[in-house]
Amino acid sequence: MLSSSSSSSSSPAPHTVTSNPRHVALETYWREVQSIEEEREGEDEYEDDERKSIDEGEMEASWLTEAGLSSLVTGSEEETPPPAEALLSTLTRQQAVTVRRRLDNYNETMKKRNKQPIRDIRDVFNQPEDESADIGPSPSAHRGSTPSAHRGADPSAHCTESPGRYHTTTKTIRRHSNTVRPTVPSCLFEDPLPKDPSSLTLSPAPTHTHSLPESQSRRADWLLRDSPYSEGVAEHQRGGACLDCLHYHGDNNGDEPFVPVSPSQGLTWADDLSSCDLTQLGFISHIELSTFLLALGVQTKHSRPPRCRSRDGGVFGVPLNLLLQNDRKKFPAVKVPIVFQKLLCILESSLQTEGILRVPGSAARLKHLRRELDRCGGAIDWSAVRQVEAAGLLKLFIRELPTPLLTHTHLSTYLSLTGVPSLVHQLQALQLLSLLLPDVNRNTLRALLVFLRKVVSHQDQNRMSLWNVSMVMAPNLFSYRHRGNKQSVAKQQEMEEAMGGAQLVRLMITHQDLLWTVPRFLLSQVRQMNQAANQKPFSLTRTKRRLLRKNDRNQISDLCDGVIRVHAPLHTKVSMAIQLDGQTRAKDVTSRFENSPAQCLYEVGGNICERRLHPDCFLLDVYRLNPHCDWLIKP
Repeated sequence: MLSSSSSSSSSPAPHTVTSNPRHVALETYWREVQSIEEEREGEDEYEDDERKSIDEGEMEASWLTEAGLSSLVTGSEEETPPPAEALLSTLTRQQAVTVRRRLDNYNETMKKRNKQPIRDIRDVFNQPEDESADIGPSPSAHRGSTPSAHRGADPSAHCTESPGRYHTTTKTIRRHSNTVRPTVPSCLFEDPLPKDPSSLTLSPAPTHTHSLPESQSRRADWLLRDSPYSEGVAEHQRGGACLDCLHYHGDNNGDEPFVPVSPSQGLTWADDLSSCDLTQLGFISHIELSTFLLALGVQTKHSRPPRCRSRDGGVFGVPLNLLLQNDRKKFPAVKVPIVFQKLLCILESSLQTEGILRVPGSAARLKHLRRELDRCGGAIDWSAVRQVEAAGLLKLFIRELPTPLLTHTHLSTYLSLTGVPSLVHQLQALQLLSLLLPDVNRNTLRALLVFLRKVVSHQDQNRMSLWNVSMVMAPNLFSYRHRGNKQSVAKQQEMEEAMGGAQLVRLMITHQDLLWTVPRFLLSQVRQMNQAANQKPFSLTRTKRRLLRKNDRNQISDLCDGVIRVHAPLHTKVSMAIQLDGQTRAKDVTSRFENSPAQCLYEVGGNICERRLHPDCFLLDVYRLNPHCDWLIKP
């Protein structure tokens, strides 16, 4: 990318370039790799000895910590915001088996080191003789009263349900077995389209997703199921085929997007959840992803992250969170680094330029711009930056991140998805991985994918097809694997990784709207975790518990059933009682206050920390799921 003369003197591509678009795209990939390698000549490489495998005990301890179960490793209950028992009580049977296996492995490793494990496995899970005793009360008993039952939910959502999928036999719950833990019914969530007032790159592309008629597209109905993905693919472990494999058999056209589920049918985006709920969501997504891949037979390799040098100042080689921290001193609401947004804006003004992203710029000019950006911290004359230079700087910015955009923790898992034969299962795993990314990484990736989709939408003018764009971006997102290890990977393996990485980028571009959507079962488990954590008054005296129950009854009795009180502290009319019916939507409530399109309705408290509601969501459904929440209107 940095030298136009270098493209003709590189090692040849494995295949002869023909008129076949795939062959042309593969040639594009090798030219991009060559530009990257030439640019890195003379730079310090990552040390190979830093890429050795992680010790098994360290790996299991890291997994448990990422799952929010660090107290099982350290023995301290104060380190995890939700108690471990609250998290464990929400897991399905398959998810609980995964945690039990990890904890077993960790304890066995500690015993080999002659160290006493912090927690014995029997202190965390019951292991009754009857295997069915591991299964808690089935949520199907509540399903008849869920709002989805009255709105014609997809009947396939219940085909993979097995009775009693929730594991509830933690030690704490067992001591209080005389009280049955209430099961939160599966719920309807919203699918808002959030916009960052400080960022032009986070708004979703308005037309590409709906470019195909619904009759010719597929619906992402699996997002509405009450059962986790890992429960649905359990048949794979018995040599059978799951519901999705049967339903989408032979349908692996990754270029055709799935039709998004309507917001009123019960989905929400990750950006609409509070940081507290996102933390809980990450814990469950981490456990679910491991359980899901294990059921599919996908093996992931874990190794130590390479030793890399990060900088405290400048632009290139600076961690994303540090760049964002500096930008928020001037723009508090920004979610994507300003420099990244500037580069995207320059490129978006030239979407019809032929060879955009592919044609390299002047190496000398790029080096000059890089020095200026590092010296000025991004405060340069952006009008002097041409499109071809912005493309080179954008890819250089991504490659130079000290932590990859997809993170060291999850990068190997991304690449392992190329071994999953089913398109739907690949998308489900990509969705879980996207929800696990840190906020700044997820928002930056989202801004990048929105831009790449715009590039593809102008392929008739810029000659950059979906496959071409994927081939150009794949080595920039996954090129870390060959640093300091160029000769150890065979050409055939390099070609396979090239195709696999490009396939992943292709899927993320095409189906990007699904990546930020929280499946119904995940948010249902978050609600259960919050409810279980809130119902743990073990440190309160009997008198205090009686007073709390009395206050709760008084608060509920203030309003009749189906009536909510909406608070709007920033409006002249600060409070209003509203009677809900089956057709009341969030936008109907906000319209009763001052006309301010930037104001949204939020669900606060109860079994959720805070959630922004989509304007089209049905409030009676939310009320039935969370009757003790507050309703707040704010920006």
